[in-house]
Amino acid sequence: MVTARNDGYTQGYAECTQHVTNDLRVNWDTSKSATCGVDTSVTHAAAKEEYNNLHLPVIDLVTIALKSENFVDQLKEIFFLMKRMLQMRGT
Repeated sequence: MVTARNDGYTQGYAECTQHVTNDLRVNWDTSKSATCGVDTSVTHAAAKEEYNNLHLPVIDLVTIALKSENFVDQLKEIFFLMKRMLQMRGT
């Protein structure tokens, strides 16, 4: 919800607040949103589409590893290499 609000997607914010309202049985005030009253449904739909089509190559490696008999060793190697790459980047 915070991401939807910060990105200015009124449609996403409304969708999230509806979930909060339904789940917690509380009223959520959306009138203070910077984009209150602005139609952002097209932008929100495009962002959701982009997210749904997101491709992470490491997931392919994990999927392949899980299909093998020695998947634990393969997963350890993948995670070790990913950790090393992140360390080299300084993150």
